[in-house]
Amino acid sequence: MEALALRLSGLDPYVDGAIRIVTFYDTLMRRRVDLPALARASAGLAECVTGIRLHGTGRPIRVSPLGTEATGPELPATATAPVTLDDEKIGTVWLERPGPAHHLDDILLDRLALAVAAAVERHGPARTTMADPALVELAVGPTTDDPTRARALRLLGFPAGTRLHVAAVHTPGPLDRLAAHVSPYGLVKAAALDTDTPLGVLLATTLDPTRFPTGTRAGLATAHDPTLAWHHARTALRFTTPHQPVIHHTDLGALALLADIPATTARANPDVAALTDLAACPDDLATLDAYCATASVRRAADRLHLHHSTVARRLDHLTRTLPFDPTTPTGLTRARLALTLWRLHTPTPDT
Repeated sequence: MEALALRLSGLDPYVDGAIRIVTFYDTLMRRRVDLPALARASAGLAECVTGIRLHGTGRPIRVSPLGTEATGPELPATATAPVTLDDEKIGTVWLERPGPAHHLDDILLDRLALAVAAAVERHGPARTTMADPALVELAVGPTTDDPTRARALRLLGFPAGTRLHVAAVHTPGPLDRLAAHVSPYGLVKAAALDTDTPLGVLLATTLDPTRFPTGTRAGLATAHDPTLAWHHARTALRFTTPHQPVIHHTDLGALALLADIPATTARANPDVAALTDLAACPDDLATLDAYCATASVRRAADRLHLHHSTVARRLDHLTRTLPFDPTTPTGLTRARLALTLWRLHTPTPDT
């Protein structure tokens, strides 16, 4: 085959270029690169902005010839090709040349489209984000045996041994749309679990924590063990607040241990009990929360959009009301711990 390619390239420079492109993409597919890597390699080869868009995500991957994200306005495509899988069009690839199209652009895009389809197929049925809740329950459930869990994950499209990103979410919007938004490139599956509260679960090969929309609370975790990741994600969700709506379990550190304290024990603590009484006065509770978050009267005032003298008066009142002085180092630590425990065991309307 190599001898034939050499003979053909000597007869026609176009054939030589085409064979080099075919070989280039064959190598990428053998290395099982993902979509962003395909876009970067293609942009470098084409020496122009290259784009990939899957219909299941909508968000394009656009990369400049330097291998960085193309942040400028999307130029009219000088060449496009459909991405097809199982005779269904699942996306588009394109080139954005500032000048005229190159005579090898069509074959480059044909091979890129094949490579994209292979990547999507390899990562599983990524076009459908909503999953059977029963399968998801089996994948993350603590009582599922290992063979059953492996089969459930395989049916969901996740290869064996995949390090999963798991999210426990409360969201006002459609769960499938949220899943596609926060995991635009990898495989993601979502399900609404039938619990006392409307709880959603996302299983994904990649998750972008910065893409969760306003109004959504999310606890995140990552592990090879889906059961452990799901437990950690639900724990992280309990620590979320309106000011910190997305939390990864690893960022909690030792604070995660507070989630294991029984509710009866926490509520019986004098500091936590005092905050239960303080909740009857939302302004005082908000002041304590802001001061605990900032450790500064002026920064707390900025956060509450109040004059600093007003916050100082409220803190003086809290010092006389609570069993600790939040303006001292020890009292501030007690206040932060008490607030965390109170939130963990006192669900509020926004959680």
